[in-house]
Amino acid sequence: MRIDLHCHSTASDGTDTPAELVRNAAAAGLDVVALTDHDTTRGYAEARAALPAGLTLVTGAELSCRIGGVSMHMLAYLFDPEEPELLAERELVRDDRVPRARAMVARLQELGVPVTWEQVARIAGDGSVGRPHVATALVELGVVPSVDDAFTTDWLADGGRAHVEKHETDPFEAIRLVKGAGGVTVFAHPGASKRGRTVPESAIAEMAAAGLDGIEVDHMDHDADTRGRLRGLAADLGLLVTGSSDYHGSRKTVALGEYTTDPEVYGEITRRATGAFPVPGTGGI
Repeated sequence: MRIDLHCHSTASDGTDTPAELVRNAAAAGLDVVALTDHDTTRGYAEARAALPAGLTLVTGAELSCRIGGVSMHMLAYLFDPEEPELLAERELVRDDRVPRARAMVARLQELGVPVTWEQVARIAGDGSVGRPHVATALVELGVVPSVDDAFTTDWLADGGRAHVEKHETDPFEAIRLVKGAGGVTVFAHPGASKRGRTVPESAIAEMAAAGLDGIEVDHMDHDADTRGRLRGLAADLGLLVTGSSDYHGSRKTVALGEYTTDPEVYGEITRRATGAFPVPGTGGI
């Protein structure tokens, strides 16, 4: 089985629609794909309707969190999307995205970049607006050659000249909320140091004690040494180890299925979840 548990669609900051994502996942030879858009479940219905035969959909989300002044992302799988507490927190995070993006546009304008809110809104479309949309605007304007190059301290990285903080959930609260909604939690790309400061291992140990289920180890932003260190940490803490592409369509160079999760780990995730269940494809539309 080939299992990719971290993918984005146009419901947040990917370039594939949810329907295109599942079709492309099947074409890439995946058996299981997770839809984990940022702080939203809006792409679920379209993905389910288009799900090809032979492909299983795992519903999820990537939750924006912050601990000790460090931003981090928490992957949440197979939770009940209508559970009131988690739904309210996701809406609180999403509602802060537009004013934050507008503030980043204003800072870029102060830095002499001729970006406009209208340009960023056009790029975001119906998606949950975020930094990748602002980064894409910088690429369009020729300010940086790629989206990744926008995520530096010169521009949009944490602490960067045009960075603006947003409301982010305390990760311990995120774990509690996801568990309360019957879901499973995995700390996304915990060693991605090129994105900015990373969470110390002592804090990951505290999250494990609070019910964190796993950490994402095999990821494009982790080199071999980082993966080895994280595998050892997971073994010490009794955490599941996942691997995922963090696919964003054409917004990033990584391909669907470039990194994958072991079938036994996937099985354990589905066993732990009670809020929702994987959806088998029946042929789509």
